[in-house]
Amino acid sequence: MTNLTTAILDPILAADPAGPRITYYDDATGERVELSALTLANWAAKTANLLCDEFALIPGARVAVLLPAHWQTAAVLLGAWWAGLEVTLDADPGADAALVTLDRLDDVAEIPEVAVLSLDAFGRPVPDLPVGVTDYATAVRVHGDQFRAAASGPAALDGRGVDEVLTAARAAAAEQNLTATDRVLSVQPWDTDAELIAGLIAVFAAGASLVQVANPDDAAVARRVESEKVTTRL
Repeated sequence: MTNLTTAILDPILAADPAGPRITYYDDATGERVELSALTLANWAAKTANLLCDEFALIPGARVAVLLPAHWQTAAVLLGAWWAGLEVTLDADPGADAALVTLDRLDDVAEIPEVAVLSLDAFGRPVPDLPVGVTDYATAVRVHGDQFRAAASGPAALDGRGVDEVLTAARAAAAEQNLTATDRVLSVQPWDTDAELIAGLIAVFAAGASLVQVANPDDAAVARRVESEKVTTRL
């Protein structure tokens, strides 16, 4: 495979472009956002266009993604891989760009191109950013929602190539008995390669859909299993 996002998204876009693909809850705020595969692909395309057009990144460049498990993070990751970039989950000063939350801005001070995500459900920008730092919510909306996939560089995720990541994701999906008919509920973070592969990439590689919950309330999560027709939990 030459592109990780193409390998993940193409099968689910072909199978079910309009059904729910990722549903995000934050039990601390009451937020609920649901995206179809097509809408997620549009967000990923906008992100890929931003990274290529505004940050001038080319396949093989490295982008640090310091973001929580969130639907916008999924779009950022898929966009970066669509552009053929290598994602790193730490504040590597050798990265070419970074996408972070405001509280991680100081961690990426040495990285030349930085976008900050508010993760606001209504797309509100981050106020009072330093000069030279991009507000993701403002910048991404002007970019096109179509993207022609680029061939990946040598690595896709912290030194692992596309095939290695896909093999690990498919193994994680098999270990968790995930299938394309599953609706998967998870409260797990995506802070490490292993967590990201098992909690996001494996779900999509299996063709399943994801219900991702932040700040989980145990009682709410139990009710959600029924309301979201969850078939398996991570």
